[in-house]
Amino acid sequence: MDRFDRIYRLNQLLSSARYPVPRARIEEELECKRETVKRTIRDMRLYLNAPIEYDRDKNGYYYDLSQGEIYELPGLWFNASELHGLLSVQQLLSEMQPGLLGEQLAPLRERIDRLLKNQHAGGDIGSRLRVQRAAARPAGEHFGRVADATARRRRLRIVYHGRAEDRRSERELSPQRLIHYRDNWYLLAWCHLREALRTFAIDAIRSAGVLDAAAHEVPESDLDAYQQDSYGIFSGKAESLAVLRFNAHSARWVAGEQWHPQQRGEWRDDGGYELQVPFSRPEELIMDILKYGADVEVIAPAWLRQRVAGMLEEAAARYRKDTSPPGEGA
Repeated sequence: MDRFDRIYRLNQLLSSARYPVPRARIEEELECKRETVKRTIRDMRLYLNAPIEYDRDKNGYYYDLSQGEIYELPGLWFNASELHGLLSVQQLLSEMQPGLLGEQLAPLRERIDRLLKNQHAGGDIGSRLRVQRAAARPAGEHFGRVADATARRRRLRIVYHGRAEDRRSERELSPQRLIHYRDNWYLLAWCHLREALRTFAIDAIRSAGVLDAAAHEVPESDLDAYQQDSYGIFSGKAESLAVLRFNAHSARWVAGEQWHPQQRGEWRDDGGYELQVPFSRPEELIMDILKYGADVEVIAPAWLRQRVAGMLEEAAARYRKDTSPPGEGA
C-alpha cells in the first residue's frame, strides 16, 4: 500500500468510526508500522488540514468534528484501484464507439493519467483492455445533442429515418434514457407525435435540435416496464409467449443465457432445454432463433413457428439452386 492509498484508507477509517480508532487497528488496516502511521497522520494534518486528534485514554485517533463540519479530502481523490476502474470505464466507452465523446473525455483521461503517475500506480489500461464489436453502427454526429438533451431534461426536435418503411419523419421528443444495446445506441423517448414511448436508433437521426421546452417526465416504473416487458429493443407490452426447444448440444449455452428478465426455462429428459420468452414484435426474436439453425425448434405460438419454418424453407430453396458457372457440374 503506497502513501496515497494509506491516506485514503485512514480517512475512510476515521470518517466511519464512532469512537477513536486504536493505533493497532490503524497499523493493521494500513499494513504498516507505528512510525509510518505517525508520518501519515502528520502529513494529513500538515498538508490536508485533517482535524485528527489523539485520545490518550483509548490510545486511538479520531476526527475532531466539534465545529460541526464533516471533513472531506480536498479535490479529486481516488485510490489506485478506483482510478484504474474509472480509466477502464473511459476506455470501454472509447472502444465501444471510437471517437464518441473523445473530445469531451480527453481532459478527464489526462487528469486520471497524471493522478496515476503521481500515485505511482502505473500501468496503461488502454493496452490491456479490448472490446470486440459486432455489427456496430457509428452513433453519428447527433449523439452529443441527444445526450445533452437527455441529461438537461430538454425536448428534442429530430428528423428520423425509419428503416423499416424507408421513410423520414419529423418528431418532437422528450428524451428519457440512452440505451447501449448490442453494440449500438438507442434513445428511449416520449414521442409527442404518437403520445407514447418509442425507441429510436440514434444513428438513424438525420438532424437534431435541443429545444428550450422542458421534457415530459415519464415515471421510472413506466420506463422499466416498457423496456423489460417485451423482447429486445422492440419494447412495449408483451402480447405473446414464445416456447423454444433447444437440442442437447445448444442447451449447454442457452441454459446459461438471459434472453429476457421474465424468461422461464427447464431441462428436458433428453438433455435438451425449453425456453419460454415473452415478446411483442417478432423481428429480433426471429433473428436470434435463426442463428441456432437446426439446433432449435419453435413450439409456440403456431404463427411464429410457421413464419420461422417459412424463412428456413426459403433459405434452403435458395441454397438448392444451381449457382455453378456455365459449363461446370455440381
